[in-house]
Amino acid sequence: MNSVSCQGRQITPSKIVCIGRNYVAHIEELGNEIPDDMVVFLKPNSAIGNTLHSVRDGEPLHYEGEIALLVENGSFSAAGFGLDLTKRRLQGTLKQAGLPWERAKAFDGAALFSEFVPLPGEVDDLALELDINGSLRQTGHCGLMMYPPATILSQLRSFMTLEDGDIVMTGTPAGVGEVEAGSQFTGRILHGDNTLTSQFWEAM
Repeated sequence: MNSVSCQGRQITPSKIVCIGRNYVAHIEELGNEIPDDMVVFLKPNSAIGNTLHSVRDGEPLHYEGEIALLVENGSFSAAGFGLDLTKRRLQGTLKQAGLPWERAKAFDGAALFSEFVPLPGEVDDLALELDINGSLRQTGHCGLMMYPPATILSQLRSFMTLEDGDIVMTGTPAGVGEVEAGSQFTGRILHGDNTLTSQFWEAM
């Protein structure tokens, strides 16, 4: 089983719960419709990786930077930066056929995470930034979410057991794109003006 780190502790998530289409600008950039209900899909523990690949199984991957929240004792206890990697072409084919997205979203190495750090205050004050080759490509915060963290937690609890160590990826803001080999990615989670945690990856 794969693990993530939180202040030196190794934590093994049973699952990664992902919230789709949670930022209106991202919905619009992909030409999707605004959903009537919160979009939820899962990535297995085996999707957790350490290497940012630009291609998997012959298909280019797309990046989506996200605020990732760690569940402990039934609540969000820590935050990290997450990259949700997507086979966008395959996802489009699956959506057109009305099929689930797992083949495009849940493959090995499809979820990358920074170190997780305890929440310093209200979770709604969190923001994310993603730089690629030194240029800011994505930025967002909980105030832009259609479903903020408290709503996400409440809705997930209504039909799913969240185990200690599970990770919730809260959706991606606008600015997604294709991962290019050799590109340098730096993701950050901020609380106000303070950087809580950051992670660097170089795409292979």
